Amino acid sequence: MKYFNLDQLIGGYFNEDFDYWGNTIEELVRACASGGTPEMINATVAEIDQFKSDHAGNLDAAFEENFGGQFDPALWGHTAESFLDELKRLLLSE
Repeated sequence: MKYFNLDQLIGGYFNEDFDYWGNTIEELVRACASGGTPEMINATVAEIDQFKSDHAGNLDAAFEENFGGQFDPALWGHTAESFLDELKRLLLSE
């Protein structure tokens, strides 16, 4: 999978059982980052940048295609772009 770490973050923490890890995006990212290495966090940030670059003209559709079965950022008040930007911001602050 091209976006392995990003898929692990979204699929592992932003799923139907998300409340096991937390109730906010910040809490879920913190839970993921606390179990990862700095290399994993950096790889996830790089994958966010790569995903946005790879799908610049159709980010929402690409997000839906890649992660829509697991998560919908609109349910959390975000677009695909604003959600990815928030993930990146939070990961970099860990």
